Amino acid sequence: MIKKTKYNVAVIGVGVVGIEMLRCVKQRKFPVADLRVFARSAREIEVDGQKYQVEAISPEGFEGIDIALFAGTEGEKGAAVKYAVEAVKRGAVVIDNGADFRMDPRVPLVVPEVNAKDIKKHKGIIANPNCSTIQMVVALNPIHKKVGIKRVIVTTLQASSGAGKSAVEQLWNELDCIVSRHKTPACPAGRQATSQSSVESMMKPQERSMPQQLAFNVFPQIGGFTDDDYTSEEWKLVRETHKIMNDPKIKVSATTVRVPVRTGHSESVYIETKSPLQPESVKKLLAKSPGVILVDDPSKGLYPMPKDVEGRGEVFVGRVRRDPFVKNGLWLWIVSDNLLKGAALNAVQIAEALIQ
Repeated sequence: MIKKTKYNVAVIGVGVVGIEMLRCVKQRKFPVADLRVFARSAREIEVDGQKYQVEAISPEGFEGIDIALFAGTEGEKGAAVKYAVEAVKRGAVVIDNGADFRMDPRVPLVVPEVNAKDIKKHKGIIANPNCSTIQMVVALNPIHKKVGIKRVIVTTLQASSGAGKSAVEQLWNELDCIVSRHKTPACPAGRQATSQSSVESMMKPQERSMPQQLAFNVFPQIGGFTDDDYTSEEWKLVRETHKIMNDPKIKVSATTVRVPVRTGHSESVYIETKSPLQPESVKKLLAKSPGVILVDDPSKGLYPMPKDVEGRGEVFVGRVRRDPFVKNGLWLWIVSDNLLKGAALNAVQIAEALIQ
């Protein structure tokens, strides 16, 4: 990429991630000469009081674009499958938030706090990792660099916004259905509305985007079930961690759970290190690590929670403690805004590192 003072930027997609990309570009004062917004159809949108003209996407639309930020769509083929090569042909560097290029050996998979140097390997496309992977590797990388990590066992508690705008709407619709029937906690008839069948019967099929009821419920399925009965989301945590941290020997096992939270993924992470590291040393290490904020005083009720990190770009870590039964075992609690650091912000940070 030719060094410039300002760059022509395109944002592709105006769903929840695309909107956050527009916000991040503006809030971080990215050096933009011309900003273009693409989606399936032309229209005008408004974000935080600013209007944007959305153009219908076409290969020709990428003429003159330096950096193309594809918002991506988890669970289905994103626009980048069709248009990334077209953008690259016309001189753009593509940063794709979708899953389509992440495991391509020719495409770097980047979290700037962890492996920014891999950006130099790009051949026109750079992949943004999955949201749950990003926050985990930001927190674990300083520990891995210090003493090495042998094993990771993670359970994620992932917000509805991770599945897109329609999933958030499903959560609100389900809550409305339940609350309308459950005005008084002591009302037995109202309690019936919390059951799967009764809530489903009150909602139209088009109002559902997730496989199970989410309001007043959790379910251990994100993505489809694949090898060894693990979901695609669980395998992303395994394979993406290996690629980003450049260590396929780390044993990673995951369970991914959808929870009735609007925005903010939480993760309960157990690690086994190669060498001993006391919790206080871990806390000091994390407290000075880029992109990490330590919130860890449980006796005062201080630990990261999704309600507190929504709208923040950092990865928050707390509940750091040793396993009393395993010499090198440690627990961490990791929380981050999945739409920001888990998607839009990480992509813009890649762009910032790229132009440096």
